[in-house]
Amino acid sequence: MPGIGSILERNARRVPNREALVFGGRRFTYLQLDAAVNRAARVLQRLGVEKGDRVALMSPNSDQFVIVFYAGLKLGAVIVPINPRLAPPELAYQLMDSGSRVLVFAPQLKSVVEKVRQQKLPTRHYLATLPCEPFADVVTLSSAESAEPLGIVVAEQDNAQILYTSGTTGLPKGVLLDHHAVIWAGTNISLGVGIREGDRLLHAAPLYHSAELNLFLMAGTLLAGTHVVLPAFEPETVLNVLEQERISVFFGVPTMYQFLLRQSGITGRDLSAWRIGMYGAAPMPPSVVREMIAKLSGVQLFNLCGLTEMGPGGICLQPHEQLSKMGAGGKPIVNTEARVVDDNMRDVRPGEVGEWILRGETMMKGYWNNPEATAETIRDGWLFTGDLATVDAEGYITLVDRRKDMIITGGMNVYSVEVENAVRSHPAVADCAAIGIPHADYGETVAVVVTPREDRELTLAEIRDHCAGQISDYKLPRLLFLGEVPRNLSGKILKYQLRKTYAETNREPATGSLQVSALN
Repeated sequence: MPGIGSILERNARRVPNREALVFGGRRFTYLQLDAAVNRAARVLQRLGVEKGDRVALMSPNSDQFVIVFYAGLKLGAVIVPINPRLAPPELAYQLMDSGSRVLVFAPQLKSVVEKVRQQKLPTRHYLATLPCEPFADVVTLSSAESAEPLGIVVAEQDNAQILYTSGTTGLPKGVLLDHHAVIWAGTNISLGVGIREGDRLLHAAPLYHSAELNLFLMAGTLLAGTHVVLPAFEPETVLNVLEQERISVFFGVPTMYQFLLRQSGITGRDLSAWRIGMYGAAPMPPSVVREMIAKLSGVQLFNLCGLTEMGPGGICLQPHEQLSKMGAGGKPIVNTEARVVDDNMRDVRPGEVGEWILRGETMMKGYWNNPEATAETIRDGWLFTGDLATVDAEGYITLVDRRKDMIITGGMNVYSVEVENAVRSHPAVADCAAIGIPHADYGETVAVVVTPREDRELTLAEIRDHCAGQISDYKLPRLLFLGEVPRNLSGKILKYQLRKTYAETNREPATGSLQVSALN
C-alpha cells in the first residue's frame, strides 16, 4: 500500500471540488490543497530534503501546518511535530535528538528559533511558514514552484513521524510511527466512532498532538472530509464555528467541553449538524458527562483513552455506555487488543489491579534512537503502557493510577521529573517533588512540595520566574507547599503520601508546611 500522500492525491482526482481545508478566510478544495502541498514539497526538496530526512514542524494550528505536514510526507521525509510552547532548551533537545535537517516554524515563534539557531545543531535550514524577515518562508517560495506531482514512491512501511513524549526519566522520547500505523489510526477511529465520507471536522485541539493529528486529520483525509482549523481553542469562537460551518465531528479535552458548557445560550444554538463529540487525554468529571448528555442531546459522545505509542490507539467508551460505565476507559477500539496483566503477564481477575497492555496495527516501531526503552516497552509483541488498571467481568477497562507520575492539566501532559529538575536548579531549593492537585476546570494543576535550604525563603512567583526559561509555561508550578519531601530507604519520593496529604484530602497543609500561593 502506498503512503499517506497518495490519499490526498486520490481525493484531488476523485472529489477535486470538495472543500478540503478552511482556515480563517482561506478555503481550499482538494485539488487546491494537493497543489499547495506539491509546491511546498518542492520547496523542501530544493533545501535538500530527501526520503528519510527529518523535518521538524513547530506551529500553532493553521492551514500552513497541514500543508507542510503533507508536503514532508509526500517527499518520504519524517515529520517531527513540535509543541510551539516549548522553551528554547526543550526545542534544542528535540531538534538534536531527532537529527532534524529542517525546522519549519510559525513567525510568532521567531524569538525562540533565533535563540536555538545559535547552537550547534544538525538543523541546517530554518524556514518560516509565512513571511518573516530575515528567514525565507514557505508561502513565498512556493509561489515559484510547480504544482505537478513529485513522483516519489513512498511505501506504508516507510517512517512517517517522530512524536515526542516523556517517561519517568523526564527526557522526552521520540515515538517512531510509519505510514502504515498512521493510516490505520485514522481507519480505526473512523470505524470505531462512525466518521463518514464528507464529514466536516473541527480542529481546535493542537495538531502537533498525536490524537488531533493522526486520528482526526488522518480520518478526515481518508474519507475526503472537510478540515476546519482554528488557531486555538476559544469557547465562543468554537460554538460559532460549530454552528456556522455545520461541523459534524469534534474532539476536545475535558477542559474544552467544560468551557463550552458554560457559554450562555448554548442550548439555543443550531448544532444539529454536530453528530460525534469525542473527548479524552484526561479524566472527565462525572458531573460534566451528565451535563453534556443533557445539553448536547443530539451529539453521540465517545470517551477515548489511548497512547501516542499506539498511534494513538487504545480503548473507547461508546455513547450508550456513558452513564452505565461512567469512569471506565472502555473496551478496545476496532482492530486493537487490550489486556490487564500481572507481573507474570497473566490476565488479572476482575477487580484486581494490573498493567494495561496493548497491541495492534497502529503500534509504534519503537522509540527513536532508544533501543533500551523500546525493549522495555514492547515485549512479546505487546506494548506495556506503564499504567495501572482494572478490568470488570464484562471486559471494561478502568485506569486507576499512572506509574509514570504524569500530571494532566487541561489535556496537556506534564511529567513530574521535568518540573522537579527545573525547581531543584534554584539555589534555595534543597529538595522538591511535583504532583498533580485536582482542579475543577483543568483536571489537575501542577503543585510542588519544596524543602528550602537552611535560612532561605521562597515564594511561588520566585520559583515560576526561575523555571520559566527551562520548561514550558503550562508546566510551571501553580501551587507551592513548603515542607519535607518524604522518601523511602532507597531515596525514592513517596508520592502517594504527598497525594494523600495534598491532593486526595484537599486539606490545608500539615503543620510545618505553608501553602504560599495558588494561581487560578
